[in-house]
Amino acid sequence: MNPHRTLLLTALLALALLCSAVGAAAAGLLARWDGATLPAALARAGVAFGGSLTVCCALIALLLGGLS
Repeated sequence: MNPHRTLLLTALLALALLCSAVGAAAAGLLARWDGATLPAALARAGVAFGGSLTVCCALIALLLGGLS
């Protein structure tokens, strides 16, 4: 595997994790602000994290598949 491609993959995965974490934090805070209990807000944050990370990884796979 090309070192530049490995670096690109690592950077994209780090960006996906960061975006997913920020989205999850926002979803959890908005759920809590809406009056949800703490466990419900954490569950909503977890669902948001998992969903956004799935979409980000699918887009990364599509991008890297198109580059090869």
